Amino acid sequence: MIAFHFPPMRGSSGILRTLKFSRYLPEFDWEPIILTAHPRTYANTSNDQVAEISDRVTVYRAFGFDTSRHLSFMRRYPGLLALPDRWVSWSLGAIPMGLYLIRKYRPDVIWSTYPIATAHLIGLTLSRLTGLPWVADFRDPMTDVDYPPDRLTRQMYQWIEKKSVTYCTKAVLTTPGAVDDYKERFPQTPASRFHLIENGYDEESFAAAEANRIKEQKKNARLVLIHSGIIYPSERDPTQLFEALAVLTQQELISHTSLHVILRATAHDEYLLQLIDQYKIGDIVSLAPPISYREALSEMLAADGLLILQASNCNNQIPAKLYEYLRARRPILALTDPVGNTAAALISVGVDTMAPLDSRNDIMRELLRFLALIKGNEAPIASMENALAGSRRSRTKELSNLLESVAQRAGS
Repeated sequence: MIAFHFPPMRGSSGILRTLKFSRYLPEFDWEPIILTAHPRTYANTSNDQVAEISDRVTVYRAFGFDTSRHLSFMRRYPGLLALPDRWVSWSLGAIPMGLYLIRKYRPDVIWSTYPIATAHLIGLTLSRLTGLPWVADFRDPMTDVDYPPDRLTRQMYQWIEKKSVTYCTKAVLTTPGAVDDYKERFPQTPASRFHLIENGYDEESFAAAEANRIKEQKKNARLVLIHSGIIYPSERDPTQLFEALAVLTQQELISHTSLHVILRATAHDEYLLQLIDQYKIGDIVSLAPPISYREALSEMLAADGLLILQASNCNNQIPAKLYEYLRARRPILALTDPVGNTAAALISVGVDTMAPLDSRNDIMRELLRFLALIKGNEAPIASMENALAGSRRSRTKELSNLLESVAQRAGS
């Protein structure tokens, strides 16, 4: 299992996909061997999830560095040494180590996971050199018309993407829209090569968060809405939300005594602070630093409402946090395109509190309705049955079945 995102890295929900797959795969008679990067490559590290690595999982960490941090001078670095990404040096250590691991363990399948493109470059190389079947876990599409924004990077991504789709045994996506997108963009590739395994949440982590949560009496009528995780300036731009909050404040329909919006671990605090100051909503909206994963789950469980931000340019994607939100069983306000995959996932479980992220007026109307539903204890919440369907253990069973079919096909 080739994955850049793995503990002790901190700051990406992508860690959980590999971490939980590897934790639960032994229950389905698979023995995962993790090939990841040396911790020096990570900008931020934390040991809070290291204990969740199963003792039945073997972890190898290959040489690598971050071009932007380790080769920069006065904040500038050679762009060619950051293609396809800033961690391309990881391949220099991972490919020889991968060949060593293949000789030592004789694995049945190679699995690699994006969004670090270098991971698929490593998987592609090892599969081509050894002939082992390869499952390429794309999660979200690697490229779009104008993504990545840099032309040279986009061309490199397109090359890796095309080679991966051509030579992998199975290509895994996380949403129905992404599967359809790949089938359309690669019509010469058998449709059966593309496979859906959605993201999910971890029931063990939620059980621990619920056990440790201290229920407090609400001291006032101020409702707390939480957005937990990265807010990308393009894909999750909150400008129209902030403008809506400003207008509703001016109209005295909301105030700092009735509403508190907490944006947790945004990774773009400087950009958001400028917007907060611009719209003069600092008494309603606050930024909060990263906390441990279980603390974040406890915060979700205690919130009055949970926020999803997803622009229409991500209609074929579903934020991984959505599955955690559904399991937290708190009201969800989704600011997203009504025809996108995120909206479809919510509607399928009976949640209809949503508005387009790019429409101030729609957000104003829906936010007021959402707050009224919360106060009346009438906000739609996913059933426990629907939430449980998205557990990481359930997703791992799907992966196990896929790996089994790939291994059997290779052995026949």
